[in-house]
Amino acid sequence: MKFVDETIIKVIAGDGGNGCVSFRREKFIPFGGPDGGDGGDGGSIYLLAQTGLNTLADFRNTRTFEARRGGNGMGRDMTGRGGEDRIVPVPVGTLVYDADTGELLGDLLENAQRLLVARGGFHGLGNARFKSSVNRTPRQSTPGSAGERRTLRLELKLLADVGLLGLPNAGKSTLIRAVSAARPKVADYPFTTLYPNLGVVSVGEHQSFVMADIPGLIEGASEGLGLGIRFLKHLQRTRLLLHLVDVAPAAGSGDPVKGTQAIAKELRKFSPELAQRERWLVLNKVDLLPPAERSRHCAQIVRGLKWKGPVFQVSGLAGEGTRELCRKIMQRLEDMQKASIPTATRTEVE
Repeated sequence: MKFVDETIIKVIAGDGGNGCVSFRREKFIPFGGPDGGDGGDGGSIYLLAQTGLNTLADFRNTRTFEARRGGNGMGRDMTGRGGEDRIVPVPVGTLVYDADTGELLGDLLENAQRLLVARGGFHGLGNARFKSSVNRTPRQSTPGSAGERRTLRLELKLLADVGLLGLPNAGKSTLIRAVSAARPKVADYPFTTLYPNLGVVSVGEHQSFVMADIPGLIEGASEGLGLGIRFLKHLQRTRLLLHLVDVAPAAGSGDPVKGTQAIAKELRKFSPELAQRERWLVLNKVDLLPPAERSRHCAQIVRGLKWKGPVFQVSGLAGEGTRELCRKIMQRLEDMQKASIPTATRTEVE
């Protein structure tokens, strides 16, 4: 299924049912009085976050969602049936905006979280409601009010604990294949990854985290070059970034140090907040270096970057160093959890 992370939909809540004008007509009761019932409330529309979804592609064909109208009131004080609510499932991590005003209506961050996006109309009143000591035979009723109508813009930001960052062909997809059950496409040409992939990394019993792989970035990405800038928003909910560097790039691919610095620059242009997030340096494809040169070459890259944070040497293809990397990631995420480090702002939803 094609990955879609933005879409426009229209939601139309049900109108309220009209009130009824009716009078009792029973034998031997000449002055029965009014007995018109109220209408029913119109159905509302809710968005429901579900973990089984990871794309907004289902909205390509169906873009308008309507809830049922409330039933009209009837005689004998019978109230109209209430309109059934419409539940629209969306992926966890969906932000909901009013397309006309730009207002953020809600951020669905948890499974089974519901957001009211269009409230159903209020029911009309029957003539029995207007009976009084001075008005024994009221002939007025009220119509139901119209349900809310809105045009919504849905934006998906995937929920992941760890995000992979790097140039095309840095080995991000190979790494996520090595440590999880995710199976993104892997090939020996740039931009193999065309959309984000998620993988669950299991470290031990009851110990796991979610890793996100996005298309590779290139210099000029913040101006629209390449594919990754479109998907950088999916890293904004992560708690830790892994910056993968190909230590043995193909001829003509450029200097690893300059490439890493260029990606960091593009990251700052996209989001200063994201650029300040904790980032680890992962030197990938070390199996392609002769054992005698490996330590020296990796140390040279670290010195060139003036890197102060954690550094790991791995080979996603051979699996070398990946288990230790995942163990350290899990340990760091648990420490963050204990310290209750905030990573995303939650919006109150109904």
